[in-house]
Amino acid sequence: MERLWAPWRAVYVGKSTGRTECIFCAKLQDNRDEENLLLLRREHAFVLMNLYPYNNGHLLVAPNRHVGDVTELTPEEWLEIFTLTKDMVEILRRVMRPDGFNIGINLGKVAGAGIPEHFHVHIVPRWEGDTSFMTVFGEVRVIPEALGDTYAKLRKTLQEVGLA
Repeated sequence: MERLWAPWRAVYVGKSTGRTECIFCAKLQDNRDEENLLLLRREHAFVLMNLYPYNNGHLLVAPNRHVGDVTELTPEEWLEIFTLTKDMVEILRRVMRPDGFNIGINLGKVAGAGIPEHFHVHIVPRWEGDTSFMTVFGEVRVIPEALGDTYAKLRKTLQEVGLA
C-alpha cells in the first residue's frame, strides 16, 4: 500500500465542524494574518488562502461585510472583489505559472457553497494534467506544497509589486 504524507494537514484533523461564527469574519477581525492565511486587506474586501485547497494557490476573495449573496453587495464591494480577483490572477501567474484558472462563485449550500453565509469568489490555479487518478479513483487531492510556503511566496510577490 502506498502512503501519501501531508503532515501540515494534521492541525485540521479532529477540529470541530460545529461552527458558531463566520470563519471569514473571524479571520478578518484577527490580526494574525500569516497564521490565518490572510494575504490582503482592502477597504471593502480581502483575500485569503483556502484552508482546504483544490490545488496549490487556491484563493478566496470576500467582502469585509458579512453578506451571503451577490445581490447584497454594494457597487464598491463588487468592484473591489473583482479588482482583487484580477490582481490575484496576475500574482498567481507570476508566482505559480499555472496553465489556466477556475474562477467561481457558489451561491447557497445546494450550489456547493461550503460557507453560504459569507459571499466569496474562488480562484483555483490549474495545470495541464493536474487531475490524476488520485482524484478520480481515490477521491484524494495531492497538494505538493505546504500552505505556509505558498503563503510566503505570494506575500513576497505582493510586496514586490506594491500590492501589499
